[in-house]
Amino acid sequence: MSAAVVVEEATDITPELRDAFRRLLPQLSSSSAPPDDAELSEMLDAPSTTVFVAKSGGAVVGTLTLVVFRIPTGLRAWIEDVVVDEAARGRGVGEALNRAAIAKAASLGAKTVDLTSRPSREAANRLYRRLGFALRETNVYRYSVGS
Repeated sequence: MSAAVVVEEATDITPELRDAFRRLLPQLSSSSAPPDDAELSEMLDAPSTTVFVAKSGGAVVGTLTLVVFRIPTGLRAWIEDVVVDEAARGRGVGEALNRAAIAKAASLGAKTVDLTSRPSREAANRLYRRLGFALRETNVYRYSVGS
């Protein structure tokens, strides 16, 4: 039997949090370095950002970042950088992280919660649909500023 998943908001830089990002971020992106202490501090201290960690058996097995921001059409939320350790996938970690983020966004008064997911991430896309996210007919553009 697998250990229960507990989701918490990260509030302090701990060795456990540093190690989690070093271990998990390469499973999400091969082109991004894990955040250093200054970047972690900036994320944790930002009033618009909430970093969630999922733990199972005491170990961090996933992370998710929620950003809530005001624009002219209302308070919006965006989920980014969801990553679940390969060894913990299929055990409800992603669902627990997303439910915690949705609840936080709702408690803050956000009108919507958005996210993106590559089509190749089939399990993640099934999860998002099951949670009630609707696929939007939109174009997503990216402009790279500097390097």
